Amino acid sequence: MKSIKNHLSLVIALLSILFSIQIFTIVDRSVNAYKDNLATNYSLVVVSNSALSEKTIIEADERINTMIELSPDDVIQRLNTGMSTKNMELLKHTLPKFYKVKLKHYPSPGDIESVTKKLLTNQSVTKVENFSQSHDTTYKLLLLFKNVVSLFATSIFVITTLLIFKELRIWQFKHSERMSIMALFGAPTWLRSAVLFRLAITDALITSAVAFGLFAYMSSSSWVLKQFEDIDINIVLFDPLYDFAMLAGVAISLSILLATLIVLGHKEEV
Repeated sequence: MKSIKNHLSLVIALLSILFSIQIFTIVDRSVNAYKDNLATNYSLVVVSNSALSEKTIIEADERINTMIELSPDDVIQRLNTGMSTKNMELLKHTLPKFYKVKLKHYPSPGDIESVTKKLLTNQSVTKVENFSQSHDTTYKLLLLFKNVVSLFATSIFVITTLLIFKELRIWQFKHSERMSIMALFGAPTWLRSAVLFRLAITDALITSAVAFGLFAYMSSSSWVLKQFEDIDINIVLFDPLYDFAMLAGVAISLSILLATLIVLGHKEEV
């Protein structure tokens, strides 16, 4: 029973690290997907005194994806207060040209400022409306959310790693007598510490299997999928190949690394 508790404590500690890593991965994918959604809706409005070709606009900056000329008819209809058709046509020809410019990806505030400046270098362009105030607020909120999750995941990783180190240290003390006897008979260090590495690797494999089942269930949960559907985000919550390989690699590598540090530390003390 005591042995099961020791294994359980190590498994839970490793599982919390894998959970924080996967949550950060999901958040990172969600933020990137949300940026892609925003990129399709975000655009700059360019005002020009003369007609501009799409090639001219696109060549102004490599981040520009497409350009669409906006029809002045909507503006004229709003200003129509009983004007004659002739006056409406005259107004239509005197109005400046309006263009909607879309970018290849959701820009940072620095990107927007850079693109705006490059568009304004064209002498025909009189104004660029980039809606920077609302954009900057959205961008900073996304960045803040991602940074908070990163800090939270890092804190869990550091604290839990220290707990795993202490747990393996306890296991080393429990088997120190047997390791000392083996040392008297000339057993090499790797053989004396085999039980510690076996514990670390076994618990890492168990944790990886539990993590696989947990995230596989979560990725197929209707409740979880509905939450992402409500915010119009479609991402891979858990990739059975890539994500599982990453999590298993982290669990095994971390366990072996901590066990190695303990063995080397013990070797120095002897």
